[in-house]
Amino acid sequence: MPHISHVAVQTPAHSAVGELLSYTCDEVLPPGTLVRVPLGRRELLGVVWDTPAAPADIPPGVELRSIACVLPGITPLSRGWRRLVGFAAHYYQRSVGEIAVTALPPQLRDMTVEQLTRRLAPPKPAKTKRSKSKKAQAEENFEDAAAAIAVAAPPPTTPLVALSEEQASVFAQIEQNPGPFLLYGSTGSGKTEVYLRAVQAVLDANPDAQALVMVPEINLTPQLQERFVARFTPQYGQEAVVSMHSGMTNPQRLKSWLAAHTGRARIVLGTRMSIFASLPGLKLIVVDEEHDASYKQQEGARYSARDLALWRGRDTGSKVILGSATPSLESWYASEAEVGRYQRLEMPSRIGAAALPRVRVVDMTQQPKRIVFSPPLIDAITDRVKRGEQSLILLNRRGFAPVLFCADCNWKSDCPHCSAHQVFHKGDRTLRCHHCGFTQRVPFACPSCGNPDILPLGKGTEQLQEELERLLRNVQRPDGDPARVARIDADTTKAKGSLEEQLAAMHAGDIDVLVGTQMVAKGHDFRRITLVAAVQPDSALYSSDYRAPERLFCLLMQAAGRAGRDALYVKAQGSTPEMWIQTHDAQHAVYAALKRHDYPAFAKQQLQERLDAGMPPYAFQAIVRADARTQEAAQAFLSAATQVAKDAGLPYLDEVFIYPPIPMAVQRVANVERAQMLLEATNRSALLRFLNSWQQYLHWLRGLPDHKGLVRWLVDVDPLSI
Repeated sequence: MPHISHVAVQTPAHSAVGELLSYTCDEVLPPGTLVRVPLGRRELLGVVWDTPAAPADIPPGVELRSIACVLPGITPLSRGWRRLVGFAAHYYQRSVGEIAVTALPPQLRDMTVEQLTRRLAPPKPAKTKRSKSKKAQAEENFEDAAAAIAVAAPPPTTPLVALSEEQASVFAQIEQNPGPFLLYGSTGSGKTEVYLRAVQAVLDANPDAQALVMVPEINLTPQLQERFVARFTPQYGQEAVVSMHSGMTNPQRLKSWLAAHTGRARIVLGTRMSIFASLPGLKLIVVDEEHDASYKQQEGARYSARDLALWRGRDTGSKVILGSATPSLESWYASEAEVGRYQRLEMPSRIGAAALPRVRVVDMTQQPKRIVFSPPLIDAITDRVKRGEQSLILLNRRGFAPVLFCADCNWKSDCPHCSAHQVFHKGDRTLRCHHCGFTQRVPFACPSCGNPDILPLGKGTEQLQEELERLLRNVQRPDGDPARVARIDADTTKAKGSLEEQLAAMHAGDIDVLVGTQMVAKGHDFRRITLVAAVQPDSALYSSDYRAPERLFCLLMQAAGRAGRDALYVKAQGSTPEMWIQTHDAQHAVYAALKRHDYPAFAKQQLQERLDAGMPPYAFQAIVRADARTQEAAQAFLSAATQVAKDAGLPYLDEVFIYPPIPMAVQRVANVERAQMLLEATNRSALLRFLNSWQQYLHWLRGLPDHKGLVRWLVDVDPLSI
């Protein structure tokens, strides 16, 4: 007699297809089994799920389809992993299948049973002659390159360094208490060494234990992996440390996932996607730079990897360490004594680094008009170059200029598909939209009036690099060579390995001045940098987003931490690390707190403002967004959704405040109009219960003829930007 299995598959977002689909199978399949199932004319990857408490009755005359096959050689996913996926789906208002399947390696979704069998088979002895094509041989060599290099040149054993008094105290508290912990440590205070010791303690205590260490950016993974590999592979083997991030190839991601799932990998280093790694022996989760917005997914299921790490730690009994020099206000609030959800651990002193840099604020209203760099800043950079020191210039806007402009008719380089400007990229003479990707050549004259004198308006990293090369063209390094200026942003790091090459050049001292976006402002350990400058930080101060000051303070504080990382070098140079800020609002409270390096005072002031305004963490929010062919259609759907909630008398409606729908800041992207509606409640449970009861009505509204112009709708719980 065939058995019925309930399978989670990746159905289209908000398609109103059931949470789980029922299929027949000749044998009882344990929950967590990976299978391939038919859906329509396609065959999809699915996960056998736990039987619902009240399985739906099969209507008379309906014949269930059979599971196509079971993926061989992969043990079922654990109950803990399924609980994590189920919680994420419930909390972030998505389907179980959508979360479950996207959390698995992409290669598993398309592999046949035969391909997977070959992939899991042990390697065959090498033959004298091979008949493989050059392409196949290259792919195999690429996939096995890391292992081959490791065998040929095993990493040196890293001797344990003595912990400082602060590090030893923090580590002892982590050992003695259950957590979760908020490790508030100054930039350069040695947080990574505490992470390494915590991981070591967990692995030593249990032969099956595993640890997950997360970082916010892909470009931070290699340098962290280098330290973990050097520390742990001599003791635990070459497969002990694996990475998981979207920059890896599909075969590499599958290999890392299998190593973690089988327990061969003891440590997983990854970005936000790694929170869903299958780790049956998980005992420790570290979230480095926990404040970073990159931990919040902005497409598809909008989950927060940091928040899921806390939930997963509580569910599995694993310790969780959140680390940052500038914690998020939510985490800081949760670690206050009167709240007490997290245990706050502090390391205010820098290890092996100079004192925190002196912050110098340049009032640009007192400087010559229309200049990019103030004369005092250029003098300071010039002095650093002549002494052989390095400088970092921060501008969080790539390209040469945000927009091209015609002074005669006020034409601007607007994107034809978005309500945004096309950014001028001088290097390849293109205009690019950073929202939809539309690219075109720079016109020879104004398309509106024919004026040949169209000008760049505003500044981007390309323009800063060009301007610095001009200003420093006669400045020489101590060896007599001219000053060298480089740039690191999303445009210069597209090619594989380019980021690593530029970072290596920076570490080797081959670059004197580095211009970059926020991707170089955090996590990197540049030993020769003694000056950091933020050129145009003011735009964040005038944003309508209440989180903008927090994000700006964190970015500048992290950037300042790149200066003076090597105390011996700074002392030998006789230099003073500095952080320069060019601003038109020199008296702003953000800069005043930054000058004192006083994060606690800044957090106290911001939390008081949030309390007075009833903003998170004192309230809980969600956004319902609608994308449609017209702005009217998008807002009409949201208005109808509000009305149907009132008409239906949904539970907890009286505890949730629903704001009127408004256009998004960038309201049109790729010819799709976007509107949003904010929901707010003082009780998290009430907000979630209301959203769950609202789902069926949103699906129903989506199918009405009145809303045929709607493209999609989505819910974003705990949004980071409004």
